[in-house]
Amino acid sequence: MINVNLLSVSNLPKLNKLRKLELSDNRISSGLEVLAERTPNLTHLNLSGNKIKDINTLEPLKKLPNLHSLDLFNCEVTMLINYRESVFSLLPQLTYLDGFDADDEEAPDSDPEADGDGPEDEYENGEENDGDEEDDLDEEVIDDEEDEDDDLEGEEEEDGVDDEEDEEEDGEEDEEDEADDGESNHLPRGEKRKRNLEDEGEEDPEDEEDDEDD
Repeated sequence: MINVNLLSVSNLPKLNKLRKLELSDNRISSGLEVLAERTPNLTHLNLSGNKIKDINTLEPLKKLPNLHSLDLFNCEVTMLINYRESVFSLLPQLTYLDGFDADDEEAPDSDPEADGDGPEDEYENGEENDGDEEDDLDEEVIDDEEDEDDDLEGEEEEDGVDDEEDEEEDGEEDEEDEADDGESNHLPRGEKRKRNLEDEGEEDPEDEEDDEDD
């Protein structure tokens, strides 16, 4: 409830589980005993920018045993001599006042007790699970690539076999042609010429002359 012109917290409902209450930049000057009655488990209370002037106004906060962080920035009470020593003495359960402990050590940016461990654990576990899923995906991709390589190698082998068969067939045809040419070359000139004419369906001129004589 930041900067909503609150004059008091008398109408605050009972919130037993509330741990962090933001009341900064309002006009609260007293009546803090209501907090002890209705928010007994507070750990963080921000009253900065309010009208709190005296240390005694903070005395009801002694009834908040779990309160370990209190902010009073821009309140008049902070101008008092020995302000910090007085507040730490009045509220011994406090660890941090205005963001610093009694030894002037700054408070951490986030408080696990205030923020809760659950969401952080879930977030961390979520990151780990995402990493595992990414590893699984990477393994699947690698397996797919290996399968593709195997398929390509199989295709290349088949192509090699087909090429060898084609070369063998071409070689056989060349051998047959050479054999035919060889037989023709061994024949006498007349027989070779006669054979060629027979292949072409023509008659030998000598045969035609014999026919004419008959």
